Parts: sequence; structure tokens; C-alpha cells
Amino acid sequence: MNRITRKQTLVRAVVGILTLGLTSIATAHAPSGAIFTTLADGSEVNFNQFPNKQAVYLDGGPGPGAPQLAAGLDDGTYVFQVTDPSGKTLLSTDPAGCRQFTVVDGVISGVVPNGGCEHQIGLDIDHGAVTVQLFPYNDTPNPGGVYKVWVVRVEDFLAGCAALGVQNGLNIVDAGKAPGNCHGFIPAHCKTDNFKVKQCPIVEIDTRFYDSNGAILDGLGVTWIDTIGASNKKFSYLAPLLQVWHEAHVEAIELGVHTIVIEDGPGYTINHVRLPDGTVKNGPQAVTVHINNLKKDLTVFIDVVVDLQ
Repeated sequence: MNRITRKQTLVRAVVGILTLGLTSIATAHAPSGAIFTTLADGSEVNFNQFPNKQAVYLDGGPGPGAPQLAAGLDDGTYVFQVTDPSGKTLLSTDPAGCRQFTVVDGVISGVVPNGGCEHQIGLDIDHGAVTVQLFPYNDTPNPGGVYKVWVVRVEDFLAGCAALGVQNGLNIVDAGKAPGNCHGFIPAHCKTDNFKVKQCPIVEIDTRFYDSNGAILDGLGVTWIDTIGASNKKFSYLAPLLQVWHEAHVEAIELGVHTIVIEDGPGYTINHVRLPDGTVKNGPQAVTVHINNLKKDLTVFIDVVVDLQ
């Protein structure tokens, strides 16, 4: 069944325009490109709901639906972690040094050898990149079955650990937590994505783009800022087998306030944005969406009209 007809309930969104300063703080030092969870071969899963914890792999690059020239991840070495949606509970169970991977030419190229504890890898069938298994990690305490995966450059992780008084962050499982610092991962420095490992209600935010004649457009992007200030890039695309209908979709989201940043892009400018409550705002927008119920299927739609150049 089409997910647009299956999930008609919309939440009301509180809308505001972030100042340039606030937006830059929210995304400061975060890598370019996107991360996303997949199966071992890079295949996407409907609504980011996986059959078991072992099936979840990390992939990275420009992101599903991205245009050809979209940025991939910045080259370098990264660390990942799995937590509950709030970041309070670290679910990864092995030392951070076992959770390192490298990026070359914008995509994941391999894991970092670390005495045999490095994670299993797969091969992305689309562009030959490596995927990295997230397991081992504990069950999430989140009642909606939501998990959050974080990715940060290794140098930023070590700095985050040092701020917690830990000088050997790669050698331990958990460096601790302080306000704005989740186990050495500082949200503004990170890419995050959410996933689920059980059948449960589908809650998502979908942004659709149209030209001035009403034709729907693929390959246009938004920046999702999650409830703790980390970010990720999402692009509109069509994948009927995944029930993706020309949307930049944010799936498996958690309770709280999410922000969808809609900006001018290559070859287009934002004319206006229609919000879930029907309000229309002209020009680029930062749309704040309050999610307060994970017990039923829910899709928040944001519609954007652009002027093509």
C-alpha cells in the first residue's frame, strides 16, 4: 500500500527561520555528505526497519538520491557509535578503536585494523564502496525501538574524549558523558542516522520538491538536524519498492524537535515552502517539527516550490 495513502495523519509543525549564526553552530565541523544504514550489500530497507541487529551496516557518501556532483564524506579516518536516540545510553559494546573506518574519494574504503576486533565489512553493489557492520551493540531502551548511529572524524572524537578527561579514548568502550558531549561524540561535529530493529509504527518527515509548473523533482536536498543537534543530508528520489515517492525522507525518528533546513542549491532557488499545517513561507526556511507520538504511523510532509535557473 502506498505510504501516502496509508499514513494520512500529520503533525503540526512550529516554524522559524534560524539565523545564519545558529545554523552554522548546529552544523559546525560536521563532515560533508551523508551516512545511512543499509544491508551488507548497500541495499536500503523499507522505513529503516531491519530484521535483526546483525543485519545493520553503515554506508556513506553523497547519499541515496543525491545528484552526480553531490559531495561525499570528507576523506579521512572516522569512528562510529550506536546509542539510544537521546545519546545518553551507549549501546556499542566494544572499544572505540574497533569501530574505526576510512573514507577515500568520498565513500567508505575499509575498516582500520585493530588486532582482529575490527568490524565485519560488506560491499556496496552500487558504487563499490565498503559497508561496515554496526554489531555488536546492546538492545535500545527506547520504547519505539529506535537506535541512533553516529559518525565523527577520529581527531574530533579524541578531542571530545579529552574534554571528558579521557586521553585514551580509542582504547576504551565509553569515555563518559557531559552536556553537549555524548561519549566523546560532540553532536555538532557528527553525522547521525536512525534505524529500527523491530516492526513498529513508522514515523517520518518527508520533503517534496516541485518546479513552478508543479512537476515533482528528484535530487534536491535538505539538511536534517536531529533532536540533539547532529545533522545529516537527505535527497529526494524515487524508489517504489521502498515506498519512497520523490521525497527527501527522514525515517525512524525519535520524540522531540527536529529541524529540516531547506536552502537554495545548484541550479535552483527556493520560491516558497508549504508547511504541514498549510502555512506558506517564502524563500529558504529552517522548519522545526515537533514529534510527540511514536505509537502510530505518522508522516509529516513539507512541500517546496523552487525556481529553476
